[in-house]
Amino acid sequence: MPETVTLIELAKMIDHSLLHPRITDEDVIKGCELSKKYRVATACIKPYCIPLVKDLLSDSDVGICAVIAFPHGNSTISIKVREAEAAVLDGASEIDMVINIGKVISDDWKYISEEIKLVNETITMNQAILKVIFENDYLDDEHIIRLCEVCSEHKVAYVKTSTGYGFVKQSNGMYSYKGATDHHLKLMRRHCSASVKIKAAGGVRTFDDLLRVKALQVSRVGATASEAILVEARKRGIE
Repeated sequence: MPETVTLIELAKMIDHSLLHPRITDEDVIKGCELSKKYRVATACIKPYCIPLVKDLLSDSDVGICAVIAFPHGNSTISIKVREAEAAVLDGASEIDMVINIGKVISDDWKYISEEIKLVNETITMNQAILKVIFENDYLDDEHIIRLCEVCSEHKVAYVKTSTGYGFVKQSNGMYSYKGATDHHLKLMRRHCSASVKIKAAGGVRTFDDLLRVKALQVSRVGATASEAILVEARKRGIE
């Protein structure tokens, strides 16, 4: 970590996640207050609460990131385009879209390319940016590599590791996920063009986690533990 890094630079790496199924309006309000207090990059929210969040964040430099086809990516292309467009028109400046995971595993790259292309064109036309969520826990390395190539071809702003909800059934019948692993982050950085940034989500819970992924050239993280991360950064002398 460079000695010149500042607390605000670290804060602007964080999309504060407000995506749990049990999130209430009261939780969203508290999450937006926290986002403003620490001046994170965005509050990452479900599309229905964009109007509420837009009002709450209007006096801040915190952006609005809305998730699309979240968390499983199964909507049709036309619905994803319409949902993304509506979110941007409502006030989102960033869109995190889950790709169609089954189509990736089926190697239907024509479909995946069209999906990413149309959503990206729609939102960039409205001065917003796209982050494409891969859900790496479900994928093999060759799928991730090809997705990086497609996203680079269409010049998306970011590729993202996970939703944080991509739980895979294990041999013991329990569900778990790894999220943003070093292996996958290195793979994504290696196979994306230089203009495509990386967002790590799933498992970035501490200041040391943030430093670890930052060292792997990650530009943004999704986190629910934003406050704990930044409080620890300050304790360690980051101002």
